[in-house]
Amino acid sequence: MTPDRLDRFARHIVLPEVGAVGQARLAASHVVLVGMGGIGSPALQYLAGAGVGKLTLIDDDLVEASNLQRQTIFDQGDIGQPKATAAALWAGQFDPHLNVVPHITRITRANAARLITGADVVLDGCDNFATRLAVSDACVAAGIPLTSAALGRFQGQVANFAGHREGQACYRCFVGDAFDAEDCDSCADLGVLGAMVGMVGAFGAMAAMRVLLEGVSTLGDPQWGQLHVLDGLKPSLRTMRIAKDPECRGCNSAQ
Repeated sequence: MTPDRLDRFARHIVLPEVGAVGQARLAASHVVLVGMGGIGSPALQYLAGAGVGKLTLIDDDLVEASNLQRQTIFDQGDIGQPKATAAALWAGQFDPHLNVVPHITRITRANAARLITGADVVLDGCDNFATRLAVSDACVAAGIPLTSAALGRFQGQVANFAGHREGQACYRCFVGDAFDAEDCDSCADLGVLGAMVGMVGAFGAMAAMRVLLEGVSTLGDPQWGQLHVLDGLKPSLRTMRIAKDPECRGCNSAQ
């Protein structure tokens, strides 16, 4: 790294759990973020701040005034603009050295494989089960780890999945097949606290970095299949193990 990059990431490099080798790995990594909303915004900020070299941003939505309460990369001037475009502009201004690729599209079963090609990890922060399952199935098929980050009112859930690996669960093992429909509640219906979404997004970025650093630093423990559940009201954190479903149609054919 050049002297200016060494200076920028000095606080990472002096951490024994990351170090120079870990920082170099982050710089050489590619993360795909699905959804640039409440979870995707802080996740992008911390992944960009960590120096992740390539970031692919996927979202088909436009910025609305109601988003500004929690979607921290947008401001008043972004209203009406595609979220993926505005997010890429933010990242480019934050660190011009990053390779940021926006896709103004909805990720589906038809295009997921193409959109996640070349990723080292996919961080899914979207807001519906149909998309989450499509992304999970595509990750398993492509052999790409998945970081899942989700929120419902004051409960957050974050986990790393590697359903393409022997004995490891995928996201579909967790939720099953019943959620392929798109008729789930939204934060517009249930409400959402901006700071709570920020906690989940930052936790998701941390989980994704654990995947990226696997095998090169002690922080690189992805904790596959461990679902971390955050309760924002108490507050508290508990962890449960997601077992591999032997009948799962998402990951059993991949092994």
